[in-house]
Amino acid sequence: MGKASVILYITVGILVLFLVSYSPKKKGDHDHHHGGHNQHHRLKLRSSFNFKPTRHDPVPFDPLVADMERRREDKEWERQYIEHSHPELASHSQKETTGGGHEHAPGHESQPEWEDFMDAEDYLNDEEKFNVTDRLIVLFPKIDVSPTDGFVTESELTEWTMQSSAKEVVHRTQRDLDVHDRNKDGFISFSEYEPPSWVRKSDNNSFGYDMGWWKEEHFNASDANGDGLLNLTEFNDFLHPADTKNPKLLLWLCKEEVRERDSDKDGKISFEEFFHGLFDTVRNYEEDNHNSTHPYHDLPEGPAKQLFAQLDKNDDGYLSDVELLPIISKIHPTEHYYAKQQADYIISQADSDKDKRLTLAEMIEHPYMNKQHQAQFNITSRNIPHKTESSTNLSHADHLVI
Repeated sequence: MGKASVILYITVGILVLFLVSYSPKKKGDHDHHHGGHNQHHRLKLRSSFNFKPTRHDPVPFDPLVADMERRREDKEWERQYIEHSHPELASHSQKETTGGGHEHAPGHESQPEWEDFMDAEDYLNDEEKFNVTDRLIVLFPKIDVSPTDGFVTESELTEWTMQSSAKEVVHRTQRDLDVHDRNKDGFISFSEYEPPSWVRKSDNNSFGYDMGWWKEEHFNASDANGDGLLNLTEFNDFLHPADTKNPKLLLWLCKEEVRERDSDKDGKISFEEFFHGLFDTVRNYEEDNHNSTHPYHDLPEGPAKQLFAQLDKNDDGYLSDVELLPIISKIHPTEHYYAKQQADYIISQADSDKDKRLTLAEMIEHPYMNKQHQAQFNITSRNIPHKTESSTNLSHADHLVI
């Protein structure tokens, strides 16, 4: 960053702090703009984590908070891993606890874990240690980079969220690789890999097995260099195929769509099969205001027939797996899709002058919103109206957003 940019941000920061400090506000508003840490709106870290690939996981806006939640998630993941993969250790820990002992199985230290968690929340709610305004002043120039002009645009917010998300995803992939890599060579073979316990305990017609997500065909498609092993990048693609650049894996996704949607089992998708399923998914992706609960039979067939004709390159009246490639990213949204949703939503809430970009002052002036006083700049996909996922209800307590 150039000298002029540094001077600009220092000047803007001082001006914003001056205005926030000396502008007449009610006490409640003053608390909000200076970190929002009052007794009625305690900021909270996530206390529950989803380890199934059935819903997109959000990431915090602030790397500091992301690191805290990552540590918390690792402890919970380790606890669940021991319970499911080494139940003898978990049961030994329970016997020790009920018998008055103080020994615990690794990852099962419930009380110390909770104390550490509360210490982290206390830190976030200590205005002297963690101040929302100060954090935004620090983070703003790291987001405003393309170009460095004193404004944060949708594309800059999207890229910021993408970077955070990529770090989270790779961290989780490395964690899983370390578990499955039995010979510790840094690679995963198919014989080393075991499906998650929720798949192993399901029947052969359930999500995990019927869709083929954990079968050898999926593994081989993820093996980009064809050496029979998955490195970290390939294993990451295996776990998150929607974000891959590997053409073999993208084609595998298309084959799985055909297999799932092909109700008459002829190996291809007819217009009826396309219209009563895939078209609605694509339409939901493309139209922000479309109601995903709209009955299929009420949707107009015209747009569906037009899209079907565009995809049906050989004009045989059916769609093959290859012909689904142009829309596969709309059927399986990528991290960029979710990051852009988050960026759009933040701008829509904080853009006071409606110029489709944010200044530092606007971000500081809108750290909270909604009835729950949700901290603005840790908005997650659970709080944003999704077209591909059902949103969850917000808690009445504040959730940390930075």
